[in-house]
Amino acid sequence: MTSTTFDLVVLESVRLDQVNPVTSGWRTREGGAFVRIYLAAALYLFLFLFAAVSPSKAGENLKINPKLDYSSDSIDGPLITGDHMDAGAAPDRVNYVFMYGEGCYNSKRQARRTVALYEKYRGRVNFVIVDLDKPLSSSQSELVKDHYKGSIPHVVVLDKTGKAVYDTAGEVSEQEIGDLLDKALAR
Repeated sequence: MTSTTFDLVVLESVRLDQVNPVTSGWRTREGGAFVRIYLAAALYLFLFLFAAVSPSKAGENLKINPKLDYSSDSIDGPLITGDHMDAGAAPDRVNYVFMYGEGCYNSKRQARRTVALYEKYRGRVNFVIVDLDKPLSSSQSELVKDHYKGSIPHVVVLDKTGKAVYDTAGEVSEQEIGDLLDKALAR
């Protein structure tokens, strides 16, 4: 049986009942590479598992644009602002998806309802806001491809399995969407 320098250093450290980082292999070529590889692998595994179980961060801190002119189709900028506005639907969660154009009178009115729904369902429903006048993320592009039929505003409610329980263009009341969200959350 052959032993490496690393094995001898580790045995020597154990015999001395103290670990010296200089002689224990942390700084040696063989031992240091071994430890660094395993630490890197553990870090990547942790990050992967964290990303897999953590909820999506779509649509946090949603606010209505205070400069919106609800009496015209003027372009007043993004209708809704917030954090993580480029995120898409989250798996295993109820998702509310709002697709709009910045210069649409009806989209402005639906944006106001969307922010009101966000305040009511914050933390329980994943809100995805898609500004069709801006470049889309890949996850948003997928939602547009699957659900958008050319008319705005467009609202989609996805249940926890990803099935659309509402997928329609045009304005929709807070009450109607609230009832659908409540049913989807109860399942």
